[in-house]
Amino acid sequence: MTFPVNASGPIGVFDSGYGGLTILENIRRSMPEYDYIYLGDNARAPYGTRSFEIVYEFTRQAVLRLFEEGCPLVILACNTASAKALRTIQQNDLPAMAPDRRVLGVIRPTVEAIGGITQSRKVGILGTIGTIQSDSYPLEIKKIYPDIEVFGEACPMWVPLVEYNEHESDGADYFVKQHLGRLLSREKGIDTVILGCTHYPLLLPKIRQFLPADVTPVAQGEWVARCLQDYFRRHEDMDARCTKNGSCRFYTTESEDKFSSAATLFLREKVDVKRIILE
Repeated sequence: MTFPVNASGPIGVFDSGYGGLTILENIRRSMPEYDYIYLGDNARAPYGTRSFEIVYEFTRQAVLRLFEEGCPLVILACNTASAKALRTIQQNDLPAMAPDRRVLGVIRPTVEAIGGITQSRKVGILGTIGTIQSDSYPLEIKKIYPDIEVFGEACPMWVPLVEYNEHESDGADYFVKQHLGRLLSREKGIDTVILGCTHYPLLLPKIRQFLPADVTPVAQGEWVARCLQDYFRRHEDMDARCTKNGSCRFYTTESEDKFSSAATLFLREKVDVKRIILE
């Protein structure tokens, strides 16, 4: 499969579920004039416990669909997809089928930001099982900041808490406190904690409640938005190919009603969504 060269269209934003809406929200707030398509593979979520091969295949299908919709640039607003599929898509798929299109992830922008945040040079990562087991954050951090030590903690219950709208409940306290305690007990000097899942910003009030005051939580949306703005400054040709009518479309592989209801939690507004099938 090949795609038209120098095509213009919206920016594609993909996530396996709903968490990528926190990335989309930050990007749209910083760059409201652009057009966007959000695609959530909600029917096959979560990706966190799936193998590298399955995550790659599912992510590739989503990227191809967004290319078919005319997107010259796709953001993988999913840590698991960024960890397990991004590099293969960039190195193996794009040169053959769409050499003038780009796919970017959410891990690198966050990693680049922490060098100016941590003072102790000891950083914690909170993420899904897949993200933590992939070691993507430690590997990327070591490339840029070899002096920073990284400590990971998988939080398998945090995504369900958000998606079942339990993130503000008293029951969420137990799981948030438990995983923060485990992470901080590994190294007393941790002063920065990366929220390595796009769902976790909805848990920020709880996270701040149980984090010591001298530990900084870092959510990804702000840094991904800043990085994208910088990317467009450095790649004016790609910026020119991203259309600017201030529109946003939503696709899901699940029920439209279910997506619309859940999206309200993240965007605090009702959205119109179309159901599609990825294959």
